[in-house]
Amino acid sequence: MTIQEVQDEIRRLKKENDICILAHSYQAKEILEVADFSGDSYALSKLAKTAPNKTVIMCGVRFMAETVKMLSPEKKVILSSPIAGCPMAEQMDIELIKQLKEMYPDYTVVAYINTTTELKTVCDVCVTSSSAVKIVKQLESDNILFIPDCNLGAYVQKQVPEKNFKLVQGGCPVHAAVTKRDAEQAKAAHPNAELLVHPECVPAVVELADYVGSTTGIMNYAKNSDKKEFIIGTENSIAEHLQYACPDKDFYVLSKALMCKNMKATTLIDVLNCCKGRSGEEIDLDPDTIAKAKKCIDVMISLGG
Repeated sequence: MTIQEVQDEIRRLKKENDICILAHSYQAKEILEVADFSGDSYALSKLAKTAPNKTVIMCGVRFMAETVKMLSPEKKVILSSPIAGCPMAEQMDIELIKQLKEMYPDYTVVAYINTTTELKTVCDVCVTSSSAVKIVKQLESDNILFIPDCNLGAYVQKQVPEKNFKLVQGGCPVHAAVTKRDAEQAKAAHPNAELLVHPECVPAVVELADYVGSTTGIMNYAKNSDKKEFIIGTENSIAEHLQYACPDKDFYVLSKALMCKNMKATTLIDVLNCCKGRSGEEIDLDPDTIAKAKKCIDVMISLGG
């Protein structure tokens, strides 16, 4: 079968089986083309809630599928590739966070959306990369324990200097692999290009950026800018997607290290087989866990996140 034939079959099957397909922006173009919605993880979860379909296939990683299930517990949620995890989401366990809460009882625990459902059950508020600064500013507490990404936490800390932060060593190993030297070399190679980076990058890289924001923020900035050249400091697929969307502009990857193996675990054939009911993993979360984990998301929503 050709790619086009596989895509046509997916479109037929999802209509026949009442399926909504969600694809994170880091997915391959051929997967984005058959998705009903594409974008950042939390935005996809909210869109899934509004979709009338009874079944949702998440083309992304496990914590994203769990978030969809939390917000739409009545739907059948399938993770397209069972091996697609997230090292950042999985690097801290619930016992560590309980210990930290005992050590810092007067600190509000702020959890990045890139965490497991279990971890969210012991956190006070959830944030996304685009809403973190806005949410933290509104919290009553002046003491913030930020998990799990110390790089995003450091970025928020710089934007909200009036609050006290405790950062725990952790984060996205893909974004954290990019160095200041990588950024300097990229800027030297493309002197007319603006550097757009994700706040999961280390502070030394973030400081060199012309724009810092979420994946969606980076894409929107590049699309709407009058500039013609950009160095993209997030997963390399974004540079490719932007080149398709803006053929009159030039996009360069910041580093070849910016490649997420977990996001690339999902293939178009995986999506096809999910639509056939032959593969994928159904996400099963018990009602009590959902209720506990959803509290920190509800706080985020109440604060405009």
